[in-house]
Amino acid sequence: MNTSASITSGGSPWNFFNFDLTTPQPSLDADLLQQLGFIPGLKDILMLRQVHALEHATVWILSESTTTPNQGDNQLLGGLSTEQGFYLYGEVNISDLRRAVNLALHRLTSGEWNLAVHPRCGTNVSVEAILTAGLAVGMHLLLPRGPVEQLIGLGVAATTAAEISPDVGSVVQKYLTTAIPFNLAIANIIPTQDYEGREAYFIRVYWRD
Repeated sequence: MNTSASITSGGSPWNFFNFDLTTPQPSLDADLLQQLGFIPGLKDILMLRQVHALEHATVWILSESTTTPNQGDNQLLGGLSTEQGFYLYGEVNISDLRRAVNLALHRLTSGEWNLAVHPRCGTNVSVEAILTAGLAVGMHLLLPRGPVEQLIGLGVAATTAAEISPDVGSVVQKYLTTAIPFNLAIANIIPTQDYEGREAYFIRVYWRD
């Protein structure tokens, strides 16, 4: 999530793709690391996926306390995940942030897996770009080479990609770019600044076997 539908406690903001291919297993990432730890960068990848989910859940929980009940998402909040923790951007009281991070970790690992997915995640932007490019190429190959036909095809490709990318992006987040943080623990929260000098925080985590 580079910046992060309404959400209710225990419920999912997603409808069309509200299904589970697999149930998250608490020992999955730890087992992968034990068996395939010789692969360079594997631990960083596993940590990044778990941190990404924790970032999304933290933004959701902070939004619950700063928006009206039916609004859901506070668009003034954003985050950026790394393999060591995540940055939280926006005006937030550090006590509220500390509570939200710990609550997010608890709720995620207790079964509220929907909190790991967020509609403002950068994953959705990437998915839309890929879908647009793929559909545009397909339209270019299928339609006559006239400029009007090609322009119509490009418009159809862009519109279709915009329509389906939120749902496809949520699936990509759910099964590829996030993972339930069963192995993470909160180390500390460090006040910092964004590139424009505005208040931000870095939530540092560590791998808990």
